[in-house]
Amino acid sequence: MIGTAVEQFLPAGAAGVLLTVVLLRAAPDSLWMLPGLWQIIFSLGVFASCRCLPRATFAVGVWYLGAGLACLAAGPEHALSPWAMGLPFAIGQLLVATVLQHSFRRIDHHD
Repeated sequence: MIGTAVEQFLPAGAAGVLLTVVLLRAAPDSLWMLPGLWQIIFSLGVFASCRCLPRATFAVGVWYLGAGLACLAAGPEHALSPWAMGLPFAIGQLLVATVLQHSFRRIDHHD
């Protein structure tokens, strides 16, 4: 299950890397948008992986999408703060852990 989800996520990861390279070379003044864009791309990877993971994983994708959009809406003065990446990803990963733990616990109780 996890391996298939990772496969579904890989295109989003590649897009994030390529977007970073392009912005570094072509639009360095736009680098402030990277944290928000990475979170949005990460959300797309989560959404792509949802069909291989528990249904509640969709909420994790919604979290990352909302966090990325909020980061972009905050503008350049706050976007490159370590909190703009660290806090949303920490919360998102805690959500993933909670979803997976709850799902596996439910599976164990059914067996």
